[in-house]
Amino acid sequence: MPNAKMTAKIGAGQGFIAALDQSGGSTPKALRLYGIEESEYDGEAAMFDLIHEMRTRIVTSPAFTGDKVIGAILFEQTMDREVEGKPTSQYLWEEKGVVPFLKIDKGLEAEKDGVQLMKPIPGLADLLARAAKLDVFGTKERSVISAANATGIAAIVEQQFEVGREVIRAGMMPILEPEVTISIPDKAEAEALLRTEILKHLNEMEGADMVMLKLSLPSEPNFYEPLIEHPRVLKVVALSGGYTRDEANELLAKNKGMIASFSRALSEGLSARQSDADFDATLKTAVDGIHAASVAG
Repeated sequence: MPNAKMTAKIGAGQGFIAALDQSGGSTPKALRLYGIEESEYDGEAAMFDLIHEMRTRIVTSPAFTGDKVIGAILFEQTMDREVEGKPTSQYLWEEKGVVPFLKIDKGLEAEKDGVQLMKPIPGLADLLARAAKLDVFGTKERSVISAANATGIAAIVEQQFEVGREVIRAGMMPILEPEVTISIPDKAEAEALLRTEILKHLNEMEGADMVMLKLSLPSEPNFYEPLIEHPRVLKVVALSGGYTRDEANELLAKNKGMIASFSRALSEGLSARQSDADFDATLKTAVDGIHAASVAG
């Protein structure tokens, strides 16, 4: 079973989850937004060193504490590295009171039936066992919906719950993330199909099993209330999905019981060239705003 203190902290929802899980494909963009161009480093190893420096600067900042940031999602390489002499996940929980999660998906398949399923996740059992030893509470696994296609959405939810069951068997908490692309014309219709499929699977769960959900901010405020209130759901969190931080916060505040799990919107405005004082002040503004939107309901 997942750690009881971590479960209680996430379930209470008095804050938000920081998504610090950019991986190989998205790291160059994250660094570019942080003010580091690809011409400034040579090769993947140097790139990952730089992104870990950025993440270390974020999580060690006095603005990043467990009273407002209740969880953080890590990339596998981040979990395997240290912050101030401790494994990152253990530093987060022991020093900051922030519950650690791990991104476990390995990217997306080609689009079929309006969705992109997750690629196979080789060695998942071993990865989960390694994460559990590092006090990681749960996982996050992302797939993408690009059309209101009933066949595709049924397949994407089935896959999410299938992976989620393996995570639960490993004694951890899965965050299922079937992301609806915010720019598609039939977004509301896709959300309706998604909600129906998720409810069907939740109602089929057995024992004391629970999941978390990470969903795009809905077109209709409080549309996911039946999921938020479901006894099988520990928490529903929102991804920023390409919205600016102000836009995402404004939309999130309209959804009672839903909290943020933002990535780019959290790091918006941070720069490698900022002084520590300016960096901490910028991060504090972001943390305060996202926290306020998360607890507004």
